Amino acid sequence: MADLLNRRSDGARRLRTLLAGGETVVAPGAYDALSARLVEAEGFPIVYMTGFGVTASLIGRPDVGLLTMTEMVATARRIVSTVDVPVIADADTGYGNALNVVRTVQEYEAAGVAAIHLEDQVAPKKCGHMEGKHVVPASEAAGKIRAAVAARQHPDFTLIARTDARAVEGLDAAIDRAKRYRDAGADVLFVEALRDQKEIERVAEVFHDVPLLFNWAEGGMTPPISLERITELGFRIVIYPISTVLAATCGVREVLDRIKQDGSPINAVKNLPRFGEFTETVGFAEVQEVARRFGDG
Repeated sequence: MADLLNRRSDGARRLRTLLAGGETVVAPGAYDALSARLVEAEGFPIVYMTGFGVTASLIGRPDVGLLTMTEMVATARRIVSTVDVPVIADADTGYGNALNVVRTVQEYEAAGVAAIHLEDQVAPKKCGHMEGKHVVPASEAAGKIRAAVAARQHPDFTLIARTDARAVEGLDAAIDRAKRYRDAGADVLFVEALRDQKEIERVAEVFHDVPLLFNWAEGGMTPPISLERITELGFRIVIYPISTVLAATCGVREVLDRIKQDGSPINAVKNLPRFGEFTETVGFAEVQEVARRFGDG
């Protein structure tokens, strides 16, 4: 986990190294700094900052384009400052046109994230597995990718181009768009909301020479598929975006139900982390050491 004094700043380079390896990289979703710490503590090599989860966490609303770029970047900065592993962040549509994308890339990169993904939906966007989406013209989206490439300062900062066209224009159009985004300079391609195994296999075949991201969206339109099969097909990154926020929702509901029934948490705490265990999880020993070192504890 991130040291208070010795922060590592080479997340982008380390992500590139992971992508160049032979295994599919697993990136569970995190929606705040605590969930990111837990992802890292379990040994995962990447944290994925989920826009779905951040929206639910910050404002208690669905992922329909309600958060601003500054709100998302602020969350990304907190996550990056908490973990040592690379962070991939959802950057939605880039929050406007190509000019806005330039600032979006600059702000996310300054926050220390290793990669962002940009999608081709019309703003305000929707979660990729919701109905009723719309996409901008492919030429406009490709222009935004070119702007993102030109805006990045660090050559290892990874740009992931996502297309949501499968649900709007069909698979062939989505593949054509992904090709255009590759040609515009995207490092990784992300074809969202594939509907069955054949579609997954076709995308993998068409882009066998391009790094691909697979969105294992829990309960979404894409069917469940094993990590072994994802690896066989050549996908370089798999994200599990909302397991953590769903688990947190379930856990909080169960505790609140217990408190409501019993009048106190007395029967709930036995199944929860102990107070001391939790404070260690969030780095209390590290804070104490820094305080002792500088004579403040």
